[in-house]
Amino acid sequence: MSSSFDDEARAALMAFWDRAPERVAAELIGVDFVMDGVGGIIVETEAYAADDPASHSFAGETRRNGVMFGPPGRVYVYRSYGLHWCLNFVCQRGSAVLLRALEPVHGIERMIERRGLSVTRLLCSGPGRLSMALGVVGEHNGVSLSDPRFGFAPGTARIALAVGVRIGISKAADKLWRFGLAGSPYLSRRFEE
Repeated sequence: MSSSFDDEARAALMAFWDRAPERVAAELIGVDFVMDGVGGIIVETEAYAADDPASHSFAGETRRNGVMFGPPGRVYVYRSYGLHWCLNFVCQRGSAVLLRALEPVHGIERMIERRGLSVTRLLCSGPGRLSMALGVVGEHNGVSLSDPRFGFAPGTARIALAVGVRIGISKAADKLWRFGLAGSPYLSRRFEE
């Protein structure tokens, strides 16, 4: 998996991110993602757009969400309920994709150590668990996804995409902007069938 980018690869990566978040969120399913050598297959995402009442950016730019208004292809990290870091990838201005779940593949021992549990299925099944397993902290906020700490590799198999409503929100709760790998045991929550 490549974690260094030449100018052409960097431009292609930035073009990938500079799109509608729901497209990016759907296309990330099945991608192999690592952060500092730890990660796995992305199996669940959620999209948040600038005009989306559920998005942190909806009311405009603030100190907390400022990264969402910068260039695409950046990491947006925030604390959920003051407890857990959440990892997002910035897309078009004011938009981002929340990583909800990974199938652990790389650095599982480090994930187990960070999480303090050995049930592989639960290591990265939810945004807080995923961030803890990957070692995400506030200092990652604003870092470019072309940074050598991050690596992406396209999925090698065709996937069955599951689509549903987002989890844990009260505004725009009917948007079908949650995407997942259908049938994956690593999802944070099953999709309605």
